[in-house]
Amino acid sequence: MRYSVTVLFLLFALLLSSCAGAEPLRSGEHSPVRLTVWQTYWDREDGAAEYAALRRQVEAVSLFAVCYDENDALLVPDEVRTMLAAQKKGKAETYLSFTNDVLGKKRVEKDRELLRRILHDDAAIDRNVDATVRLTRELGADGVELDYENFAKEKILLDRYMIFTYRLIVACVQQHLKLRIVLEPSMPFDAGFAPGAEYVVMLYNLYGKHSGPGAKAERAFIEKTIERMHALPGSPSVAFATGGCLWQDHHVILGGSGEKRFITQREAEELAARAHAEPVRDEESAALHFAADIDGHKTEVWYADSETLNAWITCAANQGIEQVSIWRMGGNHEIGKVRSR
Repeated sequence: MRYSVTVLFLLFALLLSSCAGAEPLRSGEHSPVRLTVWQTYWDREDGAAEYAALRRQVEAVSLFAVCYDENDALLVPDEVRTMLAAQKKGKAETYLSFTNDVLGKKRVEKDRELLRRILHDDAAIDRNVDATVRLTRELGADGVELDYENFAKEKILLDRYMIFTYRLIVACVQQHLKLRIVLEPSMPFDAGFAPGAEYVVMLYNLYGKHSGPGAKAERAFIEKTIERMHALPGSPSVAFATGGCLWQDHHVILGGSGEKRFITQREAEELAARAHAEPVRDEESAALHFAADIDGHKTEVWYADSETLNAWITCAANQGIEQVSIWRMGGNHEIGKVRSR
C-alpha cells in the first residue's frame, strides 16, 4: 500500500511538472531591451513606413546592405544612401551593414568564394578593413555592422575571419565608430571573439527552406542558443525575424517535393484569406500557422506577427538579453505593436 501511494505521488508530481513545462510561449512583463531594426534597400518605402510606426522605441537602425561588385569592390546601392540620408535627421544610431553578397550580372548571396579572396592573406584583410571603415566615415554612419555568413564550417576561412574581426575592432575604435558583428546561431561562440563589439546572434531560421514546416524560432531554440552565448564577450544581443516560410507538397517521410520560399506576414495573411484558412497559434513558438490547398498544391505556412515577436522578446529578456534586433521592416502588419519594454 505504501509503495502504491509513493508511485501515485511520483506520477502526480511528474504530471504537474509536465503541465508546467507545457505553458504556452507568450508575451509578458520583461526588463527593457534596446531595440534595433533593419531596413533593406529592396523594400525601402514600405520599410520606412513601418519604421515610422515603431521609431519611438528604436534606438538604432541598420541599413542593409553594402555588398561587393564583381571586382571585389564595395558597392552601396542608391537606396541605402537615400535611407541613410533620411535616418541622419532622426535620433537613432545608424549602421551600415556589410555583407558577403555580390551584386553584378547576377546576385550571389553569402558568397564563400568572395570571402576566400578578400580575406586570403594579411594584406587583403587590411585592405578590406580600411575600405570598410573609410566608406562608413565617408557616408557619415555611426557604425559598422559586419554580417558575413555561410563560412563557419570551413576552419581556415573561420580563422581568417577572426583575424579580420580583431583588426576591424581596433580600426573602429581608432575612428570612433561603433561596431556590431552579426553571427549565425551555428557559429562556434567559443572561437575566441574579442571584446569591443556588440555580438548579435540570429535567433531565426530554425525552420525554413532547408527543412520541413515550422516556426523560425521556438522556446527551446531561443533558450539553448542564449545559454551558448555566454562564451561571447560583452552584453548579450539577439535578433528575431518577421515573416515566415511557405512549403508546398511537403511529405513528412519523403521530404519536400514542392516550392519552399520565405514570405512576409502580409503575404501569409493574404494567402490565408484567399484559402479561407484560420491560422492557429503554436504554443512552443507563438507563431501562427495554417495548411490549405492553394493553386492545386497542399500548402503549409508558418509566420510571425507582433504577438510572436513580443513573445520571443519576452523569452529572451527573461534569459538576460538586453539588446534585440528585428529583421526586418517591410511586409508586416501592425509592427507598431512590438514592445521593447
